[in-house]
Amino acid sequence: MADSEKTETYSRAMVIMAHPDDAEWTCAATVAKLCAQGWEVVFVLCTDGSKGSDDPQMTGQKLAQIRESEQRESARILGLKDVIFLGYPDSYLEPTLQLRKDLARQIRRFRPHVVITEPPTRDINSRYYGSHPDHLATGEAALAAVFPTARDRLTFPELLDEGLQPHKVREVWIVGGLDGSDYFVDVDGHLDTAITALKAHKSQVNPQDADQYFPQGRAQTAAKVGLKYAEAFKTIKYY
Repeated sequence: MADSEKTETYSRAMVIMAHPDDAEWTCAATVAKLCAQGWEVVFVLCTDGSKGSDDPQMTGQKLAQIRESEQRESARILGLKDVIFLGYPDSYLEPTLQLRKDLARQIRRFRPHVVITEPPTRDINSRYYGSHPDHLATGEAALAAVFPTARDRLTFPELLDEGLQPHKVREVWIVGGLDGSDYFVDVDGHLDTAITALKAHKSQVNPQDADQYFPQGRAQTAAKVGLKYAEAFKTIKYY
């Protein structure tokens, strides 16, 4: 299904990812398009990104600060409403009840119509992205937070004491390519913004890779549905 075929009107989205730069690599062009259309989009990053460096002089604390700064700059470029850092240690993430509760808190707070997140299942054909345990944990916890945790009044009733009423997310869009994808967003016209946002993650991203592989991947995806550039998602509709 192409995005032009959608009939319901949404205006708020939340992107839940494991690390700073995960969203930029997977769905930045879609986010750029949504923001350009007036959506309120929030990023929620589960970990602090404190492990992603080969530099023997780098510390986890310093790297976490660098990556937060890079993510905030990317958010400014994309036009996000807010970025939330949950601060779990990088590479140690598990789909715990505490993580589920923390995500449900943000869902109730921002009340998105759409949540974009990572696949909860391992992709053995992927060398990197689909095999990172933090990505898998994020996808599992996010789906559990959407349904039923954020919806149910009696789950984590202490959230009610924080003034956070239950919220029903309408759809989840799972990133990850063509396998099982049923929703393709035409992102032609939004690649420059997305690539600039990706390049903001200077500690992680080679600018030449961003210029080459980012549009290349979107072109390959788009060719399957007769578009120039597209990003693909597997959707789950709840209500």
